Parts: sequence; structure tokens; C-alpha cells
Amino acid sequence: MPKPRRLSGDDIISILEHFGFVVRDQRGSHVKMRRISGSGSKQTLTIPRHKEVDSGTIRGIFKQASRYIPEEDLFPHFFV
Repeated sequence: MPKPRRLSGDDIISILEHFGFVVRDQRGSHVKMRRISGSGSKQTLTIPRHKEVDSGTIRGIFKQASRYIPEEDLFPHFFV
């Protein structure tokens, strides 16, 4: 498995905004991002807004986001 980049929560949020997600809500340090697909279904991701997100958490966010966004499009943003 390739090594994940060192990303902050704000870095991840801006990556996902590039793919059409918008910040929907924030509770504490966690941000809910959502986009509506072409079929009308809601796609939601929760991102911790930390200065540096753990590598395991980055992998988890990548895995969740790849349900909605093709892995080959996400990969260069998340991994070295």
C-alpha cells in the first residue's frame, strides 16, 4: 500500500470540494460534507478538521470517498 500524504482536515475538505462536495454542517472538530448525485441520492462524508489527520484516518476517508469518486481521480490527492 502506498504511503498517504500528510494532510490536514482543511486540505481534505478542499480536495473534496474540488469533486463537488460542500460543507453541510460542523459539530465540534468534525465536518459533514455532502453532494447530491445525478440520480438525486445524497452522498455524505465526515472529515475531522484537525491540523494533521492520522494516516489510518486518511486511508479510511479515501476508502469512503472512493464509493462516490473513482479511485484513479482521488489517488494523486491522497497518496505520495
